[in-house]
Formats: sequence, structure tokens, C-alpha cells
Amino acid sequence: MKIFLDTANMEHIRHGVSLGVVTGVTTNPSLISKEGKVDYQKVVKEICSIVPGPVSTEVLSENAQGMVEEAREIAGWADNIVVKIPASVAGVEATSRLAREGIKVNFTLCFSLNQAMLGAAAGAAFISPFVGRLDDIGEDGMEVVADIVEYVDYYELPTEIIAASIRHPQHCLAAARVGSHIATVPYKVLLQMIQHPLTDSGIERFRDDWRKVMAREGLL
Repeated sequence: MKIFLDTANMEHIRHGVSLGVVTGVTTNPSLISKEGKVDYQKVVKEICSIVPGPVSTEVLSENAQGMVEEAREIAGWADNIVVKIPASVAGVEATSRLAREGIKVNFTLCFSLNQAMLGAAAGAAFISPFVGRLDDIGEDGMEVVADIVEYVDYYELPTEIIAASIRHPQHCLAAARVGSHIATVPYKVLLQMIQHPLTDSGIERFRDDWRKVMAREGLL
């Protein structure tokens, strides 16, 4: 399972890429504004220059024609741009039109297998079911991810599934178990994935034991 970062924080993106594990980014106007940025295009272009893989960024229009026009402009910002289109009626139409033009679409804000089926049929390169938001309303978000993955795999569709709205490392674990192709995670969750108290105590013990050896040999 590939790991993307869900952020617009350049420092976090650079660190994730430097670790060699982050291969893509998902972002949106809300995340960009959270960082105090106002030049949307400039921020997205900078992210694209840092990240080796896909960078998903969102349109703001609510009608199909507006989405298509926005997406055409956004797609020209960088070669690794993927345009996020919402899972709405207008979004399905926009996705199908953009796919025919060779513009990659991330069919986002997806909350059901039915929505995912239409997104895949329209030609979306990626489909993003939102796990955490489903959990928030008492549904099993990861079950929806599992259903979508099973559907895509059964019919051997070219669409990749991005488990989105990830809240904690257990979501990542569950996404991997159900075969999600990608998990897009907050920076905090990325760091939590590597943390374990037994690893920390083990490192400390090895260090202490070596210091004892060096002290015994008079080398400290």
C-alpha cells in the first residue's frame, strides 16, 4: 500500500518525501488556507515540485462545465497533477469528460460503493472513500473501502483506491488489510505509524549496554 500525505505543509511534505515513503500528496483549499496561504496555484506548484508522484488538488465549481474548465487549467500547472472531483451528479459528468481528455481525476468525497461504481465507470484514475467521516456518523468506513476494493479488483478496473480521512494508525492497518492501493494520511499519523514504546526502550537499552562496555574498557 502506497502512502500519501494529506496536507499543504511544505515542511511536512519535504520530510515525508525525504524519508522515502511518501510518494504522493492530497490537498485542498481548506488545507492550504490552514497554512495561511492565499495563492492556491503557487502552493500546488511548489508541492508538485517536491513530490515524485501524484498531487491531488480540488476544483471549487459545483456544475459540470465549471469543474471541467477549472480542471483543465489546474492540470496544466504540473505533470503530476490529479484533479479532485466530488462524487456528485455533476462530478460524474465532469469526470467522464475529463477522462476522455486524458486528465487524471481523483473522485473524492466518496461514501458508498454506488458512488465508487459510477466514478470508476466514468474513468476516474483514483477513488477516495472517506473513512473517518463515515465512522463519525456511526457507519463502518473501512467496510466501504473493502467493498470498493473488492469491486475494483473483481472487475480488474484500472482505478486505484485511496483510503482517505484517515484519523489514526489503526485506520492505516485496516486499509492495508482490505487491500487499499493507497492511504493518504495526516503528517501526525505518518509519524505515529513508526512509533512503538518497545522500539524506543530497545534502542535505549542497546545504547546503555554499549556505554557500560565502553566504560569498563576505559574508553569513556
